[in-house]
Amino acid sequence: MRPVDPRLLRYATAARGYLVLTVGLGLATTALILAQAGLLAHALAAPAAGVGVAALGATLGLLLAVLAGRAIAVYGGELAALRAAAAVKSQLRRKLTAHVVRLGPAWLGGQQTGELATLSTKGLDALDPYFARFLPQLVLAFLVPVAVLIRVGLADWISAVVIAVTLPLIPVFAVLIGLQTRAQTERQWRLLARLGGHFLDVVEGLPTLKLFGRAKPQAAVIREVTDAHRHATMRTLRVAFLSALVLELTAAVATALVAVEVGLRLLAGHIPYQTALLVLLLTPEAYLPLRAVGLQFHASMEGVTAAGRACEILDTPLPAASQPAATAGPGLAPGPLAQADLRRDVIFLNGASLTYPGRDRAALDRVSLTIRPGERVAVAGPSGAGKSSLLALLLRFAAPTGGRVEAGPPGAPGTDISAFDLAAWRRQLAWVPQHPYLFDGTVASNIALGCPDASPADIAHAAALAGAAEFIGSLPRDYRTPLGERGARLSAGQRQRIALARAFLQDAPLLLLDEPAAHLDPLTARTVIDTIERLMAGRTVVLITHGPGWSGGADRTVLLDQGRLVLAAGCFGPVPVAGPGPESGPPAERPLAAAP
Repeated sequence: MRPVDPRLLRYATAARGYLVLTVGLGLATTALILAQAGLLAHALAAPAAGVGVAALGATLGLLLAVLAGRAIAVYGGELAALRAAAAVKSQLRRKLTAHVVRLGPAWLGGQQTGELATLSTKGLDALDPYFARFLPQLVLAFLVPVAVLIRVGLADWISAVVIAVTLPLIPVFAVLIGLQTRAQTERQWRLLARLGGHFLDVVEGLPTLKLFGRAKPQAAVIREVTDAHRHATMRTLRVAFLSALVLELTAAVATALVAVEVGLRLLAGHIPYQTALLVLLLTPEAYLPLRAVGLQFHASMEGVTAAGRACEILDTPLPAASQPAATAGPGLAPGPLAQADLRRDVIFLNGASLTYPGRDRAALDRVSLTIRPGERVAVAGPSGAGKSSLLALLLRFAAPTGGRVEAGPPGAPGTDISAFDLAAWRRQLAWVPQHPYLFDGTVASNIALGCPDASPADIAHAAALAGAAEFIGSLPRDYRTPLGERGARLSAGQRQRIALARAFLQDAPLLLLDEPAAHLDPLTARTVIDTIERLMAGRTVVLITHGPGWSGGADRTVLLDQGRLVLAAGCFGPVPVAGPGPESGPPAERPLAAAP
């Protein structure tokens, strides 16, 4: 483990000022340690030379002032460390949350939400020992031994040589034990993340598990992971206790060697009494910071491991879909981002391909498709055909790995949608997924998710259009009723109507529907379908369906199979599509007006 991860300084700027303060306090503490040893040695040796206590008043006064200064430096350092730790945790949490949101659903789909929740809460909370204990001791472990060696060398070079020879033993043993501790701590963290993720999944699915009698087997799995985490924690503690024993024993033996050689030379009269006292007082101070930093290393390992995982996530590059293209030429200042108007612009997939990281097969393979304003396009195909990936490109959750997705006025060259402002683009989209996500807020806040400034009257009107007003009125506090995480208090049909109310409230020109009635019972599905028919009026619609089309009628139906567009049917009958042919040129070069 690197003592100070440079990524931590990059992502948590509050740590920089604290490190400067820590070094300054370390220098002050080192000077106070040397002054304390010199004054104490003089105060103890003077009576042996016949100096009275009254003559030592100034020395004792200075000694008290040095002790007070050392206490203030330690207190100030710990206070600054705790404040810095709080600021760093806050910065990391904010940046981690914002970055995870910007990475989008495509990245989140391969992660465990329980692990991310554990990381951003308990994991980052463990940074307190790192800032409050480990970093200050790390600075002292470098400054104090060097200063002690120099001071002892000026007073007695033989003792300085003994200290210099025995001093490296402590870091050597600390590194050897630390390597084992690191492996144990990383395993403990992995088990904790796994436990948090699995427990979250079990709690969310507890009603279903009880319904099908699978609650006890899941309880056994949680018990097994909990036991594994407990065993890993105990192994880590055993290694930490062993480390303390080894470091204390090594420091005690090294101090004893210096004390024996100084004592023998003092009896022989080869070293002055005050010098011997100075050496004996400074020798433990040389080993103490090294012992302390070894002990605090174990206490801070959990926080450092969690911070490393957080930095790994922050280092994950954002998908190209979330990074607007530059609108200025080379050497010019960036200009304002382009704006699309989906009420009049045509959207064209120009040989678009999409391959997800870690997968060999393309989710979409050279798909060319035109979506005109006000048109209803039904996209059919079996599971895994690439239908949801098509929506991911339009939502800019993912960027095409080949070809382009363009938009522009009819008859004009299209502009790559990555050049458009991301927030403005998504404001013109309304997305109704197959399983809408409802948050642990009120009914009103869930409906107004895309329009936080919407008035209560607008929210009620959208709910009425979605057919949700009746069941909302039967709730204990109507629009102020908390829904629970993922809308646990609502039925599947009610959750779907809340999602449709969102779309009505947003009033976006492009409507994306991902099989919104596929998982509902026939009666509820019929009600939802009727609502969707009202929602589609006057909008451009892309509808994902397993069947051949939508009951209300689609202007065109396109069929996807294994990521390829194999059939397009419209008012002129079915047209087989086999991807761009050799006579059409490269997909990216075909103009928008010439699209089929």
